[in-house]
Parts: sequence; C-alpha cells; structure tokens
Amino acid sequence: MGEALAEVIKINGAEADGRFARFGLIGWWDQERLARARVLVIGAGALGNEILKNLALLGVGNVLVADLDRIENSNLSRSVLFREADCGQGKAEVAARRMREIYPGTRTQSFHGNVVYDLGLGVYRWADVVIGGLDNREARVAINQSAARAGRVWIDGAIERLDGVARVFNPASGPCYECTMSDVDWKMLEARRSCALLSRAEMEQGKVPTTPTTASVIAGIETQEAVKLLHGREVMEGQGFVFDGTHHQSYMVKYKRKPDCPSHEAYDPWEVLPNGCADTRIGDFLERVRSDLGSTAVIELNQDVLASLYCEKCKEEQPVWSSLGKVTEKQGRCPRCGEHRVPRTFHTIDGGAELLDRTLAEIGVPAWDVLGGRAGLEQRFYEFQGDRDSMLGALAGGTP
Repeated sequence: MGEALAEVIKINGAEADGRFARFGLIGWWDQERLARARVLVIGAGALGNEILKNLALLGVGNVLVADLDRIENSNLSRSVLFREADCGQGKAEVAARRMREIYPGTRTQSFHGNVVYDLGLGVYRWADVVIGGLDNREARVAINQSAARAGRVWIDGAIERLDGVARVFNPASGPCYECTMSDVDWKMLEARRSCALLSRAEMEQGKVPTTPTTASVIAGIETQEAVKLLHGREVMEGQGFVFDGTHHQSYMVKYKRKPDCPSHEAYDPWEVLPNGCADTRIGDFLERVRSDLGSTAVIELNQDVLASLYCEKCKEEQPVWSSLGKVTEKQGRCPRCGEHRVPRTFHTIDGGAELLDRTLAEIGVPAWDVLGGRAGLEQRFYEFQGDRDSMLGALAGGTP
C-alpha cells in the first residue's frame, strides 16, 4: 500500500501502528483518557522511580512529582531514572526530566519540599489520582488527610527487604490509611516528637533495606490500579496486595473502616479565591470569612502554627511563625541557657492584632492551600488559586 493510500486506524484512542498500539487491543482501553490524566506522585525513590517509569511508558499526560530528598550514591542501585552524575540533585527534578526522555509527550513538573508541611491542598484537588512511594508513616498520614480533604483516592505502596504491599484508599467510602494503623504505629509516629511536640531532627532515622526487584513488583501494582481507576474500572479499594518475595506468595487483605477515625470528611463547600497565600493578608481573609459566615467566624488552619518559643528560665520569648512540625527539638532549646522552651501555638485565627497584617505565607501556610472558615457548625473552605500556575509550571496550561 502506498503512503498516499495509507489510512491511520485508531483502536481505543491509539494508532494501530503507533507507540501505544498494543494497549489499544485491550477492549476497555482509552489512550486519550490517559493522555488527559493528571497524576500526583509523592516520593521519587525506589518505588517512585518505577511508578514514574511506568506512567511514562503508558503515555500518561500530566504528572507532578514531589519529593524532599536529593540523590545519593546508594540510590543508584534501586532507581532506574538516576545516574551517577545526578548525585546531589533533587530526586523530583531529575525523575521528572527522565520521564520526558522516556516519553516526550508527557508533561511533568517537580516539587522539591516536605509534603507534610509544604504541599498545599490545591495540588491534591488538581490530581485525578494520588500515588505514594514513601518510606515513613508521618508522610503517609499527611497524604491520607490531604487526599480525604480533597476528595481524592490515593494509592499507597511500601517495600522492605523482599516484601511489599500495595493498597488503595478512598476515605469517602471506605477505610483510609489511618484506619489500618495500630497502637504501635501511632507510638512510633509519636516518637518522632519531643515532649514539646517539636520534631527530633537529630533522631537517628533507620534505613529500610529494599531491592529494585520488589520495588518493580509493588510499583507495577500501584500503577496498574491507577490506570484502572482512571478508566473508571473497579480497583482494590479498601484492600491491600501483600507480596512475600522470599517464598513468591501473594494474597489480598481487606481493611475495616474505624467508626471513630477523623480522616474521612472532604472539604465542602469549596470556593476558589484569585489570590495566592503570599499576597493574602490575614486580616482581609478574616473579613471575607466573616462576610460569608458571620461576625463570630474564625479561620481554621490545616497545621498547628508555632507563634513563639518562651524560655521560662531566661524570661525571653522568640517569635517564630512557622508550622509546628517544621521546628526541631534542637531549635526549641534556649540559645542562652539550653533549656527547653515552651511553644505557643494556635490552630484557629479569631482576630488577634499581631496576625492581621501578616500574610498567610508568613505564618507557614503553603502555596495553593485550602483553608476553612467556621462559625459554630457551619463551615466553608477557600482555595487560594493564585498560586496554581507557579506550582504547576508546565502542567498549568490546558488543565482545568
């Protein structure tokens, strides 16, 4: 057949002779749907590398990668996207760039920061699905709460030695990550804090032994569940796929929703404001909240804010204005006498004069976040969409 007579045949959105032709042979497959998909991947280590590689190979169109860490030499044996020359660079940035090398048709953006305190809820609301490739409970709890507030399903993965687990959480209709946590899990999480609730920065963090083979198995399951979810197919919601790599056995577990678990309610109703957190004066925002809900309404924050540290021995107070969790136990000691200082924190804002002229960003509210207003039992939530384009970068154009 001559080129002039050749026809381009599409099967389920994929050209018959094109890059994704084999996928189109799956009856329910829709390549165009994957090209439009928006995926938030949190964690760009061993699991994250495999997840991102898979998303690129599948032709997923829009991916935001978030990670705090930088590449070390020990990452090279477990991370297919990293090279020796990348050591010292941010994992998220390098992984996002390598995704585009695998499939130039995907658009990526990286976020280098602490997802517990620095990643606003707007990113979760933007995403069609959230996929985690993490190695600590604190980050999982933060993602679980954010996904619930944004009304998003998230897919969790964990690996250790030759074993691993992949699971899907939809807090709106079933158990969430916190429902699976035991008393031991919560005690281990609390051990990361001092008696003053400050982070123990000098606490030795154990390194989890992992292999690239187990990472590929668990990341494959995570990605496959994401593809099914994006197609509207049934996923293992509220369940986990457990992989025993020593004996090559796998089985499913079903989780139960705890009736007293607080992490299931989505923020609603939700309004979009044009400003960003860095240019929103707290006094102006409080006025908006009170115009909507009444003169007694207060602003509710997503994180406790540390206003100051007070040394009872030296009788000195140091202003801080930061998310409580970002301040370490070492920073909490008095620089003069070395004693632990008393933290002064708040979670709501009701009109204190010392706050009104500050911006939301100045007290630790992350960019593109969502905050609540409350008067009695009535609540309303506000998304600061002015930060959207700067957070999304190349992903901002053409995405609703």
